[in-house]
Amino acid sequence: MGMLIFLGVIVAIVVYIIAIYNRLIALKNRFKNGFAQIDVQLQRRHDLIPNLVETAKAYMSHEKETLTQVIEARNQAVSAKQAAAAHPDDANAVAQLGKAESLLSGSLANFFALSENYPDLKANDTMSQLMEELTSTENRIGFARQAFNDAVMNYNTYREQFPQNFIGGLFGSFQEAQLLKIENEAARQATKVSF
Repeated sequence: MGMLIFLGVIVAIVVYIIAIYNRLIALKNRFKNGFAQIDVQLQRRHDLIPNLVETAKAYMSHEKETLTQVIEARNQAVSAKQAAAAHPDDANAVAQLGKAESLLSGSLANFFALSENYPDLKANDTMSQLMEELTSTENRIGFARQAFNDAVMNYNTYREQFPQNFIGGLFGSFQEAQLLKIENEAARQATKVSF
């Protein structure tokens, strides 16, 4: 009788460990799927930028440095995205992607500020359409990033709780995931109103 109770306790512990392991796997896969959604939107953004720059070249011939800066920032972001897409559970790769996308956002903000000085460029239908698509894509990126960050937060919270932290540590494949932070300096600036 005592042996059956002992075996029952062991089986219950094993089942409990398996349940925790499976929950960790499910949460990890959820944030990886969230990253896949960001990846699609970032690819769309990265594909639009060369067309935007190419359209602007004819009008902004004196702004070659700005156009080059945008393309270089885009190329860095593409490279960082590929590294992060290969390993969305690599905190360093996701952090590097956030930095590269922040740099790209800054370059685009500078580009858009300079484009205001070119009324013919602003009136160009292709440029207007590309800017509208880019704005739409930026919104989609924001929503996808929020969903990813929520999934990462759920995973990290569950992973850090006891006894999950102990069980996850036994397997060694449940490292802390990184939130994707894209800094947008323009959004942080206070709105200036002048009369």
